[in-house]
Amino acid sequence: MDKNLLISDSAHLVMPYHRSIDARREELKGKNKIGTTKRGIGPAYGDKAARTGLRMADLIRPEVFAQKLKLRIRENNAVLKGLGGKPVNGAKVLADYVAAAKVLAPFVINTVAYLHKAMEAKKEILFEGAQGTFLDIDHGTYPFVTSSNTTSGGACTGSGVAPNRIDSVMGVVKAYTTRVGEGPLVTEDDVLGDMLHGMGREFGATTGRARRCGWFDAVATRYATIVNGVDQLAITNLDGLDGIPEIRICTGYRIDGKGPVLDTPPTDAGELARCRPVYTTMPGWLTPTDKISSYKELPVKARRYAETLAKLSGAKLSIVSVGPGREQTIHL
Repeated sequence: MDKNLLISDSAHLVMPYHRSIDARREELKGKNKIGTTKRGIGPAYGDKAARTGLRMADLIRPEVFAQKLKLRIRENNAVLKGLGGKPVNGAKVLADYVAAAKVLAPFVINTVAYLHKAMEAKKEILFEGAQGTFLDIDHGTYPFVTSSNTTSGGACTGSGVAPNRIDSVMGVVKAYTTRVGEGPLVTEDDVLGDMLHGMGREFGATTGRARRCGWFDAVATRYATIVNGVDQLAITNLDGLDGIPEIRICTGYRIDGKGPVLDTPPTDAGELARCRPVYTTMPGWLTPTDKISSYKELPVKARRYAETLAKLSGAKLSIVSVGPGREQTIHL
């Protein structure tokens, strides 16, 4: 069997009761909902923190898994009952996961040992972070966050590769700002969002929901650069702004539009929601860029815009993309 996919034996399992609890909790929040995808991620992380989670190492040992699952089903069905939800069928869950285990077992290994052997062999390793900085459980717009560390440090804790083995951190940002779900988005602009959605852009890959869109937020990006230790910047979706005559860039915040200009996002989500953007503007290039394959061929105004974003963000500009294709990724 060709093992292009390897699964950590310490990876936690998302179970049907996690999804049911996630959905029910979101329903009960009403207008105060977080905007979760209802995939059970939060409750699964809750079990991990409570040290009651089921892992891949459990799944591939049928007797161990069956014993642990029985207890978890009983406890989580009690939680579901308290939330007014429908209990899950333990026998069906066991049968489904035992069948899955037979397929997945050949791929399950100690990935920490695998990665360290790869490093000893001088292999190049690329870690791809999930989601974005402001969805990080510690550094994001809490409580409108996910349940894990989505910043660069999460690559180390998640993989077992030490921080001093990381050579470079590439920050990936769009030429504008987007967010899925609830929570503050200081530069949100419905006109810009409608334009991008009309182009068929900015719909969530998991949920299909339209993403909220706004102008580039240099305050948030600068903070993300600090938190992640970003030394190289990749700006994507530059072509999304091809038809805009005047482009806004947020360089600061004012709470309620008054007082001193803030250059760091407030930690409190309520205070952040009261922030109003301080904008500077740049002229648009008003010409298609999606067929351009070298940086020098980009319009001068497009290059100036990209370079301005990098300067404001505090990182070196390394990549600009003008579309989803590999050939549309421009390396400087």
